[in-house]
Amino acid sequence: MTRISRRGFTAGAVTAAFLLTACGAPDSGGSDNADSSGVAPDKPGEAVTLNILDVAGNLQLTQGMIDEFVQKNSGVVSKVTYSKSPSPELVGKIKAQQNANRVDIDLVLTGVDGLSAGIEQGLWTPLLPTYATRLPGMQEYQPGAAAMQKLAGNFGVTVTYYPSGPLIEYLPAKVPNPPKNAAELLAYAKANPGAVQYARPSNSGPGRTFLMGLPYLLGDSNPKDPVAGWDKTWAYLKELNQNITLYPSSTGETMKNLANGSAKIIVSTTGWDINPRVLGTVPKEAKVGALEGFHWVTDAHYAVIPKGVSTDKQAAVLLLLQDMLTKPQQAKAYDKGYFYPGPAVNGVDLSMAPEESRKAIEEYGRPEYDKLIADNPIEVPLGSKELVAAFERWDREIGGAKVQK
Repeated sequence: MTRISRRGFTAGAVTAAFLLTACGAPDSGGSDNADSSGVAPDKPGEAVTLNILDVAGNLQLTQGMIDEFVQKNSGVVSKVTYSKSPSPELVGKIKAQQNANRVDIDLVLTGVDGLSAGIEQGLWTPLLPTYATRLPGMQEYQPGAAAMQKLAGNFGVTVTYYPSGPLIEYLPAKVPNPPKNAAELLAYAKANPGAVQYARPSNSGPGRTFLMGLPYLLGDSNPKDPVAGWDKTWAYLKELNQNITLYPSSTGETMKNLANGSAKIIVSTTGWDINPRVLGTVPKEAKVGALEGFHWVTDAHYAVIPKGVSTDKQAAVLLLLQDMLTKPQQAKAYDKGYFYPGPAVNGVDLSMAPEESRKAIEEYGRPEYDKLIADNPIEVPLGSKELVAAFERWDREIGGAKVQK
């Protein structure tokens, strides 16, 4: 399966209704005329069509789980349609369907950005605590996934998880003595103008993780408050910016630039380290490093049900999610390192993953990740309001004028 691009979160996510026409509505399966109020039954009265929208690249990890469930449960789900969309278009798309009283999207797979924006706009059907007993796998979350689940409140269900980063990535032949801390990274950038690169944070998972991870690296007063608690971070970014010539608009561009030598050090995450090397975008010999004092800033993908979806379809989604949170299905989340490790629940090791995943990660994974994950603090990302504030300030004061078009 090829990489699905990971899209960033922008303030426009809550005002993007005009983008509804970007793609046509899928088969509604009759949900526009069905009852969406009340408690979902244990199973639908008859098999339903589920229309699934992915705005986070999550299908890379979970489509195999979904397809297997449908194959084995034809009495619950007769058909699944998949569509993909940039995360900033999500809120406008869902709001327009709800305003038209015709919700054609039954399940959304999203990151923290779309989840939070939808919560703020009141778009999602509350799933918890009403259906907690139907989702026993949620009681098996590993600690980091459980922490990410708290961000979802009563609305989303965590389906995949990874510690993320921030990490630095480089080719040892070109950077034989990589920076070991934030001060050395800045010194390297000054000595090698244009050699350090990260993508615009609002469009890049590693860029976003770097932005949120710097306050921990630098010992800022409040890493959760980019407005009043990031004095050291904003000063550092401004100084680093003096030696950065451009900010790519996507993480994929930084990976290509690392491979072609136009960038010597880029910011990365576990998944962005492993998967591009599996795919051949980045040379296999690339190395990663964690700067001294770093904290993991975690990431997760969530399943949410828009308001307006029929209770029969809600029942089918709940049965699907119940199955997706079992250990055999979670093992598929290892994929080819895209969201490494990937599983949200405890007790899912690589030996349980499909052979293709095992081979990819055994060849391209890094043994040091287990120790890094065990030995360093794990932090949840900023809330949506704080994240938008950080993005807007970065665009305004740091690199907005240098973003590659």
